[in-house]
Amino acid sequence: MDAPKLVTHPVRLDKWLWAARFFKTRSLAVEAIGKHRVDVNGQPAKASRDLREGDLITLREPGQPAREVQVMGLSELRGPAPVARQLYQETAESLARQAQATEQRRQGVEPAQAIEHGRPTKRDRRDLAQWQRWSASADS
Repeated sequence: MDAPKLVTHPVRLDKWLWAARFFKTRSLAVEAIGKHRVDVNGQPAKASRDLREGDLITLREPGQPAREVQVMGLSELRGPAPVARQLYQETAESLARQAQATEQRRQGVEPAQAIEHGRPTKRDRRDLAQWQRWSASADS
């Protein structure tokens, strides 16, 4: 496995997010940036913003805790995941939030147990049909 082809010049934010494998396509990265789900150094960012090593990026996705990563390297090329992980380092606070969210999901209630009234069973349908048959004859 080769090391990522690092560049010394600044790289566009959307290209870096794609190269670091946070998004599957650049257009998805641009869309997330446009929805103000990505901040760089605490400031709202545009897709064309130039990144430099040491920048702190905050990524927010619906239903997930915010991820904070520090830029460790710059690359414009998308490579294998182990290579892409060398481009950033997630902060300790972000890792703690991820672990806490995982634990909360694990400790959460089973969704099926929370449903009180769902699809009727075969027995329920038979009882309902029998009740409707008797109530229909009473109305006639």
